[in-house]
Formats: sequence, structure tokens, C-alpha cells
Amino acid sequence: MKVTRLKKAHKKLIGSRVVKTGVAVFLTSLICQWLNWPAVFAVITAIVTIEPTVNDSIKKGMIRFPASAIGSAYAVFFISLFGNSPLTYTAAAIFTIITCFKLKLHAGLLVATLTSVAMIEVIHDHYLIAFFIRLGTTSIGLLVSTAVNMFVLPPNYTSRILTNIDVMMSNTGEELKAIAKDILFQTKDCAQRVRVQETFAQLKKKLDITDQLLNYQQSEARYHRLSLERKQELVDEEEKLAVLRLIHYHIGNLINTPFDQITWTNEQCNQIVNTVQALADTMENPDSFRIRQHRQYIKNLMKQFWQCKQEEQLINKEDPAVFFNPEIIILYELLSIYHLVEQLLGADAELTEQG
Repeated sequence: MKVTRLKKAHKKLIGSRVVKTGVAVFLTSLICQWLNWPAVFAVITAIVTIEPTVNDSIKKGMIRFPASAIGSAYAVFFISLFGNSPLTYTAAAIFTIITCFKLKLHAGLLVATLTSVAMIEVIHDHYLIAFFIRLGTTSIGLLVSTAVNMFVLPPNYTSRILTNIDVMMSNTGEELKAIAKDILFQTKDCAQRVRVQETFAQLKKKLDITDQLLNYQQSEARYHRLSLERKQELVDEEEKLAVLRLIHYHIGNLINTPFDQITWTNEQCNQIVNTVQALADTMENPDSFRIRQHRQYIKNLMKQFWQCKQEEQLINKEDPAVFFNPEIIILYELLSIYHLVEQLLGADAELTEQG
């Protein structure tokens, strides 16, 4: 167990972004050395320009260049007024931050400020030449890091997206099993409810992370030619994520249903729990999905839903608008999840059964 964790930590430590940063720093400093320019400013720019995607590197690079020019200009201006003094550092930093903030150059604010204060130490004369050299070193850092991001170990989030989708489906199954226990025992255990809510929140976080990774991958597709198969995979991943988010929404509605107000008999509760368990097993093990069996469960749920609705309408004849009792809500949400699971897994299952 300890060896496995060490291997995982080692993999994370030398990930693609670390490798690309090292390559970018080496090439940037090499070019600056060849031009006999100070490498430190170019290296700082190169380090912060390695973004999760090439698109981000380009977009933020277009902001960081003018921001760095502003920082350099303030450094040259204030050193010509006050020389190398605490006042120069303070004024250069403050004016750089204010100007970048006012011009909405937020992505370049840090680089601009670092460039501004670092320049003060190395400028002694030839202020105009020093200013243009700083622009040159900044350009080198931006261009090199963007090129490295594009051609050296291009960002690929496919495996992480697919892994996250599998994990989320499994976690959704576990969440449904916990809900099934609540329906069966109608528990008022606060600790159990807290655990269910925590799992729900973790699923939400995982969905958001995977959504961000998918956006990264789609942005990356603009700069690398994709096969038709890979393009279709991206579309499929996006659709799966959208369906999982809807399932997550309906589970949230189930969690907030007052199970302690359920009036089902033990037999009816057991029937619903078996239906939820079957759904949970399908989410945990998608290969076990069978479209005919799945639709039989839907048929049974629909029958129970309409029966429950008619009974409630008979009870509330005087106020026909009041018929959304906990039983109806549970059945409606389960039907919605069943429909979404079929949307998620049904196409492949139908092809398998026909084959």
C-alpha cells in the first residue's frame, strides 16, 4: 500500500506540466544567454505562462505582454526620478498594480509587478534600451512557453475525464443505495443524512472538475487536428456529463424528500427499494445494464406513480392542487433517473442485445 502511494506521489511530482515548465525555462534562458540579455524576467514569464491549455497560454499571454510593458515603464520612470531607493520600489509596484487593475489586465498583474520591482535592481543607465530589452525578454518567455505547451506533451485530459465519469457513476450508485435505506427504514438519523449530503456535495465537486477538464479538452482541440473518432468521443463525453448532472439534480430532490412522512406499506417500500437497488447496481456496474429489464422497472414505476397520484387526488378532492406528497415525488424522481440512465447506457445496450 505504501509503495503504491509513493508511486502515485512520484507520478504527480513529475507530471507533464512540471516537465513542460522545465523545458520552457531551459529554452528561454538559453535564448537569452545567446542574445546576452538577462534571463530572469523571461524565465518568470515562461513559468507563469504554462497554462492547462494552449488556448489559455495564448489568451493570457496577450494580456501579460502589455501588463509587463506597463511594469517596465514604471520601473524605468521611477528609477530615473528617485534612483535605487525604497520609494522607487513602492511607487513602481503600486502604480503597476493600479494601472493593470484599471485596464482589467488581471491575468498579467503578478508578472507585471514582479518585472517592475525586479528591474529596479538591474537598471543603472540607458533606461530606454533597458525598457526595450525587458519587452524582448518578456516576448521570449511568452513565445517559448506557448510553443512548449503546444508541442511538448500537449494537454490531454481524456483519460481523466473518462475516469471521473466512471467514478461518478459508481458514487451515484452508492448514493442511491443510501437513499434506498432511508426509504426502507425512514430513518431520522442526522449523522446518516449528513453523510448522504456530504457524498452529494463531493459528487457536485467532481462534476464541476470534470466539466472544467472537458472545457480544457475542447479548447485544446482548436490547436490540434482531431480524428472524426476523437471528435465523436468529445461529443459523447459532453453528453454523458450533461446526463450525470441531471441525475445529480434529481438525486438532490430525492435527498430533500421527507421520508419520515411516507405512508407506504412495508411491501410497497420493499418494492421501491428493490427498484432503487437495481438502479444503483446498474450505475455501479454499467456492463450489467439490460434494456428490457430496465424498461420493465420503468413500467412498474409508472403503474405505481399513476396509482399513487389517483389515490392522492381522491383524498384531496376539495383541493385538487394538493397532490405532491412524498410518495409521488419519490416515484417521479426515480422515473426521471431511470429515463436518464437509459439515455446514458441504452444505445450501447440495444446494439449489444441486437448483436
